[in-house]
Amino acid sequence: MRESGLDFNVATTSAPFNARELAQQSVHEYSQIIAVGGDGTVHEIVNGLMRASEENETIPLGIVPLGNGYDFAKMIPPETPIGSKPFNWRTAVQKITQGQTQLFDVGRISADHLRPEYGSGPYYFVNGFDVGFGAQGALNLTTIPPYFKGLSVYLAMIVKTMINYPTLNLRLQLDDHAPFEQTSTITAVMNGRCVGNSFWFCPDASADDGVFDLMVSKKVGRFTILRLIPKLMRGTHIDEPVVHMYRARRVVIESQEPIVVETDGEIPFLQTHRLELKVLHKKLRVII
Repeated sequence: MRESGLDFNVATTSAPFNARELAQQSVHEYSQIIAVGGDGTVHEIVNGLMRASEENETIPLGIVPLGNGYDFAKMIPPETPIGSKPFNWRTAVQKITQGQTQLFDVGRISADHLRPEYGSGPYYFVNGFDVGFGAQGALNLTTIPPYFKGLSVYLAMIVKTMINYPTLNLRLQLDDHAPFEQTSTITAVMNGRCVGNSFWFCPDASADDGVFDLMVSKKVGRFTILRLIPKLMRGTHIDEPVVHMYRARRVVIESQEPIVVETDGEIPFLQTHRLELKVLHKKLRVII
């Protein structure tokens, strides 16, 4: 980046949520923020930028994908083909130097029982949100030993989650349509296409079209999950009879039992009963 001639300062994060705080504080001093890391770093920075902008258009966000997971980077043009990795750090520097930008959507979550360490609501996500198997997997991910790296981290998480995962009895409402009941093993609301580094839940999603893409599964057993995993990794699951695909600008999810929520790899809700998700159309300016 120095060789490119950019004028920049480096801020090294020192604790959870530090990236969010740095981004929120820096918008008045800097013309753009660059995330060097994975989806967790991007997630924190986006929450800081959205809070600073009060849900108006943000200053540009650049991404150098160097974390364990970098699913949102796969949405930056040209979009990463299914099964591939996004651009490398050298290409990222070229993108940042050229400075071309595009406005992307952001998801806003309004819900009860936001974990205190995550601050006060509303809360934002940029790539994906899910409840059920994926959220339990994200919770289990925090217990995987650090010597696992890359894809092996997520495979270890799947094995652990297969032992015990929740089945959710949900009430879903999409936009202004009538609510419906769904017993589900996993329900995902996506702005991006991929989660967990390799699982293409919504392969046709677009991050700037003003709608969420949803993948809602019926209740499925372990054998079906094992059969679906290779299809999820290829994005060929959308015609499976146990999977329903939807699109909506607003999603309400309700459950009598408390549910765990995963979004962009974070777990901001552990005991929530009602969530409302809304698309904030073209509010995040991203360097492409």
